[in-house]
Amino acid sequence: MPSPTRCGTASLRISEQTPDDTGERYDLVVVGAGISGLAAAYFFRKAAGPNVRILILDNHDDFGGHAKRNEFTVGSRTIIGFGGSSSIESPTPYSSTAKALIEALGIDVSDYSNAIDQQLYPSLGLGSGVFFDKETFGVDRLVPRPNHPGWLGKSADQVELKQFLARTPLSPSAQQELLRLHHGQVDYMPGLSSEEKKARLARMSYRDYLIEVAKCDRDILPFLQTLPHGLYGVGIDAVPAQDAWGLGYPGFQGLQLTAKPGPGMNRDGLHAVGGGSEGYFYHFPDGNATIARLLVRELIPGAIPGNSVNDIVTARADYGRLDQAGSRVRVRLNSTVVRVSHRGDVAASREVDVVYMANGKLGAVRGKRVVLACWNNVIPYICPELPASQREAFRYGAKVPIVYTNVLVRNWRPFVALRVCAIEAPGSYHTSANLDLPVSIGSYRCSHSPDEPIVVCLSRTPCQPGLAARDQHRAGRRELLATPFPDIERSVRLQMVRMLGEAGFDPANDILAITVNRWPHGYAYQYNSLWDPFWLEGGEEPCVAGRKPFGRIAIANADSGAYAYTDSAIDMAERAVREVLAVTS
Repeated sequence: MPSPTRCGTASLRISEQTPDDTGERYDLVVVGAGISGLAAAYFFRKAAGPNVRILILDNHDDFGGHAKRNEFTVGSRTIIGFGGSSSIESPTPYSSTAKALIEALGIDVSDYSNAIDQQLYPSLGLGSGVFFDKETFGVDRLVPRPNHPGWLGKSADQVELKQFLARTPLSPSAQQELLRLHHGQVDYMPGLSSEEKKARLARMSYRDYLIEVAKCDRDILPFLQTLPHGLYGVGIDAVPAQDAWGLGYPGFQGLQLTAKPGPGMNRDGLHAVGGGSEGYFYHFPDGNATIARLLVRELIPGAIPGNSVNDIVTARADYGRLDQAGSRVRVRLNSTVVRVSHRGDVAASREVDVVYMANGKLGAVRGKRVVLACWNNVIPYICPELPASQREAFRYGAKVPIVYTNVLVRNWRPFVALRVCAIEAPGSYHTSANLDLPVSIGSYRCSHSPDEPIVVCLSRTPCQPGLAARDQHRAGRRELLATPFPDIERSVRLQMVRMLGEAGFDPANDILAITVNRWPHGYAYQYNSLWDPFWLEGGEEPCVAGRKPFGRIAIANADSGAYAYTDSAIDMAERAVREVLAVTS
């Protein structure tokens, strides 16, 4: 991480430079080549016609933003993994806008059952398990768990759960407490109506509910702490109890809550109470990088050869075609935008200057309209002419830091021997490890034999329990910035041998490659009834205040929807385009 002195020197050098005017003029300039930025270019061209000129600027060396593709080579074979945005999915129904774009790109979500081999892992007797580490639980032990969705919720089979718990290193009292949580019928809030109970649950964490209301033994906390990491980026200490109820976590069946959301409920918690996902799901081998690649193919014909979803997965992108002079749509990578400003008075301006840094030099282009599809927190710095209240609104959210680590292994025989394809590890550095989903599309074929190489997907959401959610995200970001790659590699090798070593796994021989996708600014910050009063009590949301159009500038990205899903990024792009098109002069 650069020292303050170096950062200050770099800022001084930028401020002292005069940008080179490239002479380029565009109908639309988009800042950010993630899915939201690419979708904004798509929607603008669809509405304004094929002859409009569009430039998309991005500071990264690849397009796609959080939709990151990882590739591995084993001999003549290419194995693909996802390093960021994973799937077409949402806890709430997909909007008509997002669905229409997905369909226009040629993706048939209903065909997913033909792409994934749903029986591969079950046919080998593989299910899920929990790894208990010695530092947290006193002993290293991998324990297979009941293999059905209700294993940790109110529908868990009592005999199966008891057998599972008996094999764990959890204390007898913790085992009894977990059985009570799953199958007890105690009303821990007697005398209150369902709505009154939900109002209380919205104002306490799931951890506090377990300890202070359900009077559970604290021994159960390490086992449950990381349950919400994959959705919220924090543990049960910072997730509302009402959301935990909606997610199906144990301990609520005796409350007899009515099946409808209560005020302040997070969208992720809607599954058990109606209004939840419609089962609209599709996972490509590279995750949602396929969506980004399809958008680039649509915008710049020839940049990625082929004409269907079946050939996009293995198609090789021609990056030399992304930024060709004369092209109606251009994508310029390695170009960090540092200033966006109207030419003259905002109300009378007909163009916006966009200044960016590339190859150590400042360049400038002009656009009749600009869509900022980048990270909300950086917008006040690159567009300081925004009203102070709007700049402040942009600073409210704190993105969720995430680590997606892809480990290419020589074979997956140890997983078969241990009868697991997915492992939860609540006390370990990476809190989950999963064999890649067995998806085959076009000429790309997944690993079908345990003797073949496969990608193991590990995830970590660094946080600091005890702090408010946004402060936990900031603490996690500091951790990632301070952690060198060799430390993460060492933790990967050690954790995998501790989980799989009894089945003969040898990291020195069996690990072929490791790709660590560190996202200091990962998920968009989603509002939470514990920490965001307006979400529970009403009032304007910061994302709404921040995304208001300003002159010829509009705001896209998932941040502006405070919703960490691809459909939000698409919806926000479509709204931003409508706003800039409303500026007709």
